[in-house]
Amino acid sequence: MSMTNLAQPDVTIFLDHAGVIRRAALSPAIRGEALDAWVGRPWAETVESFGSESLQSLVDDARDSGVSAFRQVNQIFPSGLRLPIEYTAVRLGGDAGLVAIGRSLQAVTELQTRLVEAQQTMERDYWKLREVETRYRLLFGSSSDAVILLRVDGLAIQDLNPAASRALVGPAGAQRTLVGKGFSGELIDGERDLFHAMLHRLDDQGSAPGILLHLGVERAAWMVRASRLASEAGSLYLLQLTATEAVSTSRQSADGEFHDILIERLPDGFVVTDRVGLIRWVNPAFLDLVQMPTSGGVLQQSLGRWLDRPGADMGVLLATIMRLGVVRPFLTRLRGELGGETEVEISAAGDLDSEPSSIGIFFRDVGRRLPRQDNDERLGGRLAALTGRIGKGPLRALVDEAVSVLEQHYIEEALDLTRGNRTATADLLGLSRQSLYVKLKRYGMDQDTVTDPGHRP
Repeated sequence: MSMTNLAQPDVTIFLDHAGVIRRAALSPAIRGEALDAWVGRPWAETVESFGSESLQSLVDDARDSGVSAFRQVNQIFPSGLRLPIEYTAVRLGGDAGLVAIGRSLQAVTELQTRLVEAQQTMERDYWKLREVETRYRLLFGSSSDAVILLRVDGLAIQDLNPAASRALVGPAGAQRTLVGKGFSGELIDGERDLFHAMLHRLDDQGSAPGILLHLGVERAAWMVRASRLASEAGSLYLLQLTATEAVSTSRQSADGEFHDILIERLPDGFVVTDRVGLIRWVNPAFLDLVQMPTSGGVLQQSLGRWLDRPGADMGVLLATIMRLGVVRPFLTRLRGELGGETEVEISAAGDLDSEPSSIGIFFRDVGRRLPRQDNDERLGGRLAALTGRIGKGPLRALVDEAVSVLEQHYIEEALDLTRGNRTATADLLGLSRQSLYVKLKRYGMDQDTVTDPGHRP
């Protein structure tokens, strides 16, 4: 039975030798069409005008040679439905006329459309990446902080900004080409092993504390911090150099500033914002999370720029701080400037119990301990069940069911990410609230515990 259904054409049309329709039949995949309206009409009048010549050629080939080549046309059904159909025709013999059998190409057309959309998305992402790269290059060149990029393989200098060049060459030193030279050659013998140990810890643990190195012609002392970057040329180390004079001055200042130095060395990201979310101060760990080389490109920017759901998470965070003065740990995601994403746990406190003017926020990377396999396995199980139905129904029905499974899965994921907030879920999925309500009802999810913005905790 299943093989019969699988081999049954979507459209079967019996014609006379002139191409006039005698009778027609449809497969169960196309329903609700009164084909009696076609009887007695030339077949060419039932398709879009640009396909009528192809049909006439198909009829002529079948009448003259017994079988025709395949032709694709847009078939117009009596209800007004238009479907892309691929036809071939066969001569029946004698006065029996011809029979044309057609196969719907709607599923193929939808896949082609999705492929084009995916290609356009890739192109937009490419230009966004170019824009980010240009902005990064401007920040890299104009930053007053010394920044050096090293190749992971061999530790050769990939690039450095003018401030780093001055640090290595010295203000009165002869100019020399640094790009391509091994950075290890710039280190004194007693500090080379210390530098390599820092990089080894960075590779193993994802972060490493800064170390003191003596660099340049005058062997000035610099505090050096390292992080990893991904690029088209491969992985790179990003070194940030801070003159120790600034550190010494900070250590001799007030206790509050001394505490800032301790926070700078924390492996967790830390940010201080004002009451509207503009960043006033960050530590190096947060710069690593958002993939920014220096604090210059972060200060006075909205923290919401790097949150996965800027409108939802940032609004909830600030509203809770204004009301309670503190936020207990909750999960979100940070988006880096170079496209990286990090699952983080946020906790925050204000300088006052209510309506604080300054807010301190910790970001802890918890991506390695947050398995998301349950949802992936559930989706895989649903799709595997559809795979087992191949041969038991038309391709179009299987494709529609697969699309429904994916749509339901992503709606469930979005509801989970927004903690049931329907408005935030609709924004996250690019839907109107009404469209989301319709889909929730279609999948029997309209009775789930979901909230509107006014009821969100």
